[in-house]
Amino acid sequence: MGRAFEFRKERKLKRWGHMARTFTKLGKEITIAVKQGGPDIIGNPRLRALVAEAKNESMPKENIERAIKRATEKSQGDFKEVIFEGYGPFGIAYLVEAATDNNTRTVANVRSYFTKCGGTLGTSGSVSFMFDHKCVFRIKEDPAKPIDVDELELDLIDFGVDEVYEEEEEDEDENVTKSIVIYGAYESYGQIQKYIEDHGYELISGGFDWLPNVDLKDVTAEQRETLDKLTNLLEDDDDVTNVYTLMKPAEDAE
Repeated sequence: MGRAFEFRKERKLKRWGHMARTFTKLGKEITIAVKQGGPDIIGNPRLRALVAEAKNESMPKENIERAIKRATEKSQGDFKEVIFEGYGPFGIAYLVEAATDNNTRTVANVRSYFTKCGGTLGTSGSVSFMFDHKCVFRIKEDPAKPIDVDELELDLIDFGVDEVYEEEEEDEDENVTKSIVIYGAYESYGQIQKYIEDHGYELISGGFDWLPNVDLKDVTAEQRETLDKLTNLLEDDDDVTNVYTLMKPAEDAE
């Protein structure tokens, strides 16, 4: 298994705190998807994937419909996706994704988190070159009809796929569910999703990740505590959707 598996093992589709925050952030992403591709779920692949993810997260139908409707209402704020790049303490690079209807507010908040923890907010391009932007999908695996991962990967190579592997996840009741994770080139999002849907696989989620293309940096336990504080401040902000760093996962630290 490659870099995507090792990186994802640490993040593991990290859920955003509590359920209400999850719904808020998914709602923003749905609104943005409608703004970009229209409200027709059949003709908007990104919207289809987000709705599938929302349903998998048990987001109420009315919340999904409200997010779609919000995109067509002129009175509502126009959410935009923005990326922040910077360095936390101890020289650890951070890449932060946000969805905001008030960029001035979001910039001020993100900058304050970096400053508070001894880091600095950088300029565009100062960090992103150390990451590769990839599309990522999760499909459900039926225990009665197991998927041959190697065969699926071979089928998808021509569609721009880099890595395919099986992932297990345990819920609060200790029930284990299996899914297949597919990573591919950013620009291959549409054709990979079409392959998944055309071949009858059940889509759990579809989106994008930033994968490090450089070696991750080891830190001490004390340094990790400070860096985790910055990560938590960023992730707790309602405008922030994802936080990526070049800090080596705790379980891999020397």
